[in-house]
Order: sequence, then structure tokens, then C-alpha cells
Amino acid sequence: MKIISYNVNGIRAAFKKGFTDWLATANPDVLCLQETKAQAEQIDHAALEELGYKGHYHSAQKKGYSGVGILSKIAPKHIEVGCGIDYIDAEGRIIRADFEDVSVLCVYIPSGTNPLRQSFKMQFLDDFQNYISGLLKEFPNLVVCGDFNICHEAIDIHNPVSNKNSSGFLPEEREWVTGFLNSGFIDSFRYFNKDPHHYSWWSYRANSRNNNKGWRIDYLMASQQLESRLQRGAILPEAKHSDHCPILLEVG
Repeated sequence: MKIISYNVNGIRAAFKKGFTDWLATANPDVLCLQETKAQAEQIDHAALEELGYKGHYHSAQKKGYSGVGILSKIAPKHIEVGCGIDYIDAEGRIIRADFEDVSVLCVYIPSGTNPLRQSFKMQFLDDFQNYISGLLKEFPNLVVCGDFNICHEAIDIHNPVSNKNSSGFLPEEREWVTGFLNSGFIDSFRYFNKDPHHYSWWSYRANSRNNNKGWRIDYLMASQQLESRLQRGAILPEAKHSDHCPILLEVG
């Protein structure tokens, strides 16, 4: 199974930038989307179905905001929309697809754009960890992927010293990622690649992407139960429909 996760920063905008051509070439079995910024009826389903994908979506109550989705060529046994926590589900941040022997959960963790939203983010992280810990007992073959809005280690950000007090690289956020991994997960990209200078998001400012001054904030986290089945983990920076790029995991 080839799984790709991608924060598209608006799926309708991505369509105008050649998203479907890229999808046809990348050809994942499962594509997890974050920040779709669309209601389901605003998405070009016909174009996706022509490529063999059936889409399932969880949109935010606020139009043009947040939103996640899972596109799949493999028919899932079950789709779980949301996590049952009202304040999280109102923002359309979690959707899960259960396949024959793997479950894939797509999450869009909020960013801490101001002190109020930073507090919201930390509450989200606590509640999300509790939710996932329970889910892992029921679905031991679990992949949790998406935009976590956190760089875990100094190697994951181009300027760790100047960003030590920035949301997305705060000590408490980084500790949360460590705790998440310790709860039974593998950072699949780092499992295969220990090298620096690999990022998944770049600011639109100061020519950051061309200079590769980025942050690695998107993850495909595989449960430890899946370790023997992990075949490849990669970042795909050549795809340029967003300020993020896709990330990939192949599971045997």
C-alpha cells in the first residue's frame, strides 16, 4: 500500500495548479489531504473518480477553513468521520479509513497563530494523544498522518536557534511529539532517512522554498506493530501545489 499525505492549502486552488496531473503520476493507493478549505460539494469528484479515487471528507463548519479528506483506490471497510470530541470535530480535523489490515487516520493539527490558538493547540494535542492511545488498542496496525504543525528535532527546521520560541518548535510541542512516538509510533521518514535539510513546508516569504529554508511539520506515523512492513518513506518536494509538499510511506 502506497500512502501519501498532503496539506494542499485549498484543494480547489490545487486543482488549478495541476493537482490531478500530479496525482495520476504519483498514483498512491491512499491519499490523505489536509486543509482542503472546501465543503464536499465544492470538490471536483468526477476528475478524481476518473483517476480511480473515491473521496471521503470531513469539512469544517466554517466554510473555506481547515478540512481533511481521504481519497482511496481501495474500498475501505469503514470510514470514521471525526473523533467524537465536539470542539475538534467542528473544525474538520480528523478522518479515518479502515482497510483490510491497516487503518489510516488523517489529522490536521491546529497552528498556534496567537496565544489563544496556541492554548487551543495544546489542549488539542492532549486530547488527541488520549484518543489515539485508545484507538491503537482497537486498531494496532495504524498509520496516523497529516500536518502536525510541529518540528520534532533541530534537524527538522532550517533555523532552530532563532525559532526556539516560535509556535511549531516550542519545547512543550516537541516533547509532545516525543511522547507520541513513545506511545507506540515510528516517524516513518526518519526511520529511513537521518539526513538534514529535508522539509515539508516553506514560508511564502523571502524565497524560502527555492532556498530550502523550511520546516518538516508533516508526518506519516506508523504504529510499531507495522515496523516489519515498512518499505519506504520519502518527502516529495517536486510537487508544488501548496506551501507544503506531499510525504510518502509504502507499507507491505
